[in-house]
Amino acid sequence: MKKISLDRILQSQGFGSRRYCRELVQAGEVTVAGQVVEQWQAGFEPHGMHFTVFGEEWQFREHVYLALNKPAGFECSRKPSHHPGVMTLLPEQFGWRDVQAVGRLDHDTTGMLLLSDDGPFIHSMTSPRHHVPKVYLATTASPVTAQLIEQLLHGVQLHDEPAPLRAVTCREVGECQIEIILEQGKYHQVRRMLAAAGNHCTELQRTAIGGLSLEALGLEEGQWCYLEAGQLELLKA
Repeated sequence: MKKISLDRILQSQGFGSRRYCRELVQAGEVTVAGQVVEQWQAGFEPHGMHFTVFGEEWQFREHVYLALNKPAGFECSRKPSHHPGVMTLLPEQFGWRDVQAVGRLDHDTTGMLLLSDDGPFIHSMTSPRHHVPKVYLATTASPVTAQLIEQLLHGVQLHDEPAPLRAVTCREVGECQIEIILEQGKYHQVRRMLAAAGNHCTELQRTAIGGLSLEALGLEEGQWCYLEAGQLELLKA
């Protein structure tokens, strides 16, 4: 990979406009390999590059892939209207580099949310053609019954859908808790399916996407992490 000027590198990583990035460098706020660099024209090979800005360490990433354990009360929309947006839980650099949620979770749904600035990746994770399974843990108002599970597995009809929607798998995990795996991503799908089957969802958490679980990531609510190559492969499992 050819060398790129430091101001362009910083801009690509979300630190602001090129003018502002030049000012950061000239003010001595940027170090590369432990050395302060005050010439924004200085060229570096970005692959594998480590640097600091205002003393905080960063690694150059052509694209970022993030997992967030989303708390309740946050919207996934890029222009939230009634609640804070999930981007407020992340460093502001990610907003500058146009990181966005991969699909959505309702404001009152918690759990694993992916975010990225890689368009093809976002498409591959959200396109119905790719059948990426999502695992949800739903708390129900009434006890889970064998009839409820059978209905969800065989399909329930929602008023605005042309065909019944089915769970890939579904199992009882507690008297009023059910684990349900879906491959679609319809609006309020789990809640609406449970309502159509005669129950009511009181709490909902997404616990896994593909073969990557929230438990394996070890994230508390509101925490996020980068996803590395091996974890990205698990998403396809």
